[in-house]
Amino acid sequence: MAERRHSTTAGLSCPAMEATRALAKSDPRLGRLIARIGPCRLTVETLQSPFEALAEAIVYQQLTGKVAATILGRVVALYKPKRFPSPGDILGTSDERLRAAGLSRAKVAAFKDLARAALDGTVPRLSALKKMDEEEIVARLTTIRGIGRWTTEMLLIFRLGRPDVLPAGDYGIRKGFARTFETRALPTPRQVLRRGEKWRPYRTVASWYLWRALDADPKGARRRSR
Repeated sequence: MAERRHSTTAGLSCPAMEATRALAKSDPRLGRLIARIGPCRLTVETLQSPFEALAEAIVYQQLTGKVAATILGRVVALYKPKRFPSPGDILGTSDERLRAAGLSRAKVAAFKDLARAALDGTVPRLSALKKMDEEEIVARLTTIRGIGRWTTEMLLIFRLGRPDVLPAGDYGIRKGFARTFETRALPTPRQVLRRGEKWRPYRTVASWYLWRALDADPKGARRRSR
């Protein structure tokens, strides 16, 4: 994922050592990767509100961290002295003003759809979100323009600390899988999910190691350590 503004972190909501031991036992090939990489260092950023996290995710899509942070800063600056705009603030702002801050037309449309979804309850409050299961969250949030399964899975992993999430469609996961399990071709998401059944209920930790598998490969797509 791209770099984000918030740096406050907390641990994943499962014991990392217990998870790595269980993964190595259930899948020795993955266990060899775990032994090579070392302890899991996945951290979870503080989630202040689902609306804010998803708004940031929209800004960061398809941009480098530095560019996205600059645009996000410009958008937030429109609403000073507020720390972050409310859904009502976004809906009350003209498309032209948001475009002037650096958002594309598609992102302005996604921003406003997200704001409407926050007001009508499609985006749950944080207290409700914490009680929902992963697929329920995915089903709810992917109805919002600009929020796909990958974005929701990143929220589940890096903001909610859910321990059993496997973003099988993620390119880095698939590349790491190919390197770890020495497949000739890039695996399909279905192939990743099938192997991933061995990794329950710690698929998030397994995902972190698959991302890390690329760090040892100078030709691989590198992934930021979280």
